[in-house]
Amino acid sequence: MFDFDRIIERRGTDCMKYDGVQQEMGCADVLPMWIADMDFEVAPAIKKAVLECGNHGIYGYTFRSQEGKEAFCEWVRRRHGWTVETTWLSSSPGVVTALALSVRAFSESGDKILILTPVYPPFFSVVKENDRELVCCPLYRKNGYYMIDWEKLENGLKNGVKMMILCNSHNPVGREWTKAELKRIGDLCCRYGVVILSDEIHADLTLPGCRHTVMASVSPEIAERTLTVMAPSKTFNIAGMMNSVVVASNPQLLECYNKELLSLHLDSGNIFGHVALKAAYRNGEEWLDELLLYINGNIDLVERYLCHELPDVKMCRPEGSFLLWLDFNGTGLTHEECGKRLLRDGKIALNDGLTFGEEGRGFRRMNIGCPRSVVQQGLERIKRAIKRES
Repeated sequence: MFDFDRIIERRGTDCMKYDGVQQEMGCADVLPMWIADMDFEVAPAIKKAVLECGNHGIYGYTFRSQEGKEAFCEWVRRRHGWTVETTWLSSSPGVVTALALSVRAFSESGDKILILTPVYPPFFSVVKENDRELVCCPLYRKNGYYMIDWEKLENGLKNGVKMMILCNSHNPVGREWTKAELKRIGDLCCRYGVVILSDEIHADLTLPGCRHTVMASVSPEIAERTLTVMAPSKTFNIAGMMNSVVVASNPQLLECYNKELLSLHLDSGNIFGHVALKAAYRNGEEWLDELLLYINGNIDLVERYLCHELPDVKMCRPEGSFLLWLDFNGTGLTHEECGKRLLRDGKIALNDGLTFGEEGRGFRRMNIGCPRSVVQQGLERIKRAIKRES
């Protein structure tokens, strides 16, 4: 019903993915498969709502409506079995902004904050740039599947950590943490008095056959110390609308977060973001369900191609999202040489694995949230770069 194969020209629209690649990668003549937004047109209901708002012709001060809050609550109840009250909700222009605000709200200069690595680069920066001490707990791989090192996690948490920033689903490795894993993490945080900041921006992008569990839904005790951040931005390809939802059932946590939010006057948002959020959560479900099937097909394509054409490049098959974590260590190339070849010979831009932590050495992140023909083209470019004679 929805045309995900359609190519839409994005260059010349001040688009970070395309128009920003020169500044980020040092070259413009590359296929951009890096930053995490998709190349698909938004759901018709979102486009219709935004155009109607635009055609009204007046874009004055706005606020987050009760209808929008109710749309979010109904969405998470239906999609994730998570019952949320509108009084538990706050906001942020974006998820990364919410991470930074939470670091400032729930810790002080010099405090320790723990993250599981490799992980989305802003997890590092929001800690370091706010003068907190970063505690990294590396994940480990078993048969290509990323796991939590429980001994390292507990050792980190019990040594004075004030907050844990959790990535659920985990970017870049694509893990959907199980309820048992989340309970074990949450129980440890309860034991050692650690606040949990759960980034669940990819929650709605859980792939067929997999399941997303909201950390705050695991138990009342865990919910008491959890601040959850979600957004329609990745799910519905509206990241430029800058509108995220912050949830806490504990009124003290919510009050503490809101104090920081309001002190910086970041609470109002923008009119198009509010309109898009409400339309997405009310009328975007059919589009999303078809999208997830399409993305799963793209992942199948990459898996087959690597198996037959590039067996030295391994893929960690994701359980959620449109991002692939590719392991180039088997190619015999150094991390640096691999990166040079991909840009110079393959003319393809992927995210450098080292930006996700030292555990990303030899890895690249690939965005396959695009038409299948573009994924095919990207794979051929990777092959051209890796197979080039030295």
